[in-house]
Amino acid sequence: MSTYLAMEVRLVWMSFVLGCILMASYDLLRWFRFFVPHGLVWTGIEDFFYWICAAVMTFLLLFYENSGIVRAYVIACVFFGMIFYDKIISRNVFHLLKKLKKWYKIKRKIASEKRRNRQSEM
Repeated sequence: MSTYLAMEVRLVWMSFVLGCILMASYDLLRWFRFFVPHGLVWTGIEDFFYWICAAVMTFLLLFYENSGIVRAYVIACVFFGMIFYDKIISRNVFHLLKKLKKWYKIKRKIASEKRRNRQSEM
């Protein structure tokens, strides 16, 4: 394989991985929102700063790995990485997280009922 082709394949792979990393970081933001409810204003502000950071990270990838030359396939690979992470990993994790939250609420409700029963017995 030629050096040029190897560099292009590496760039495609790094773009895909960047997309996965960006979606994982957005998942952290969504998890935070899941446990700490926000209003629309704060959600918008958080999303604005997330997309600014995502754009900067994509720019830095292009700057350092491709001399700043914007290539459509690099942007497409970033989005494919994001979609891959969202469809394969993120949905399964959020499904588990929702079950854990429901389990936690049930457990907390049972504990509070036990406390009330103990206090009423005294």
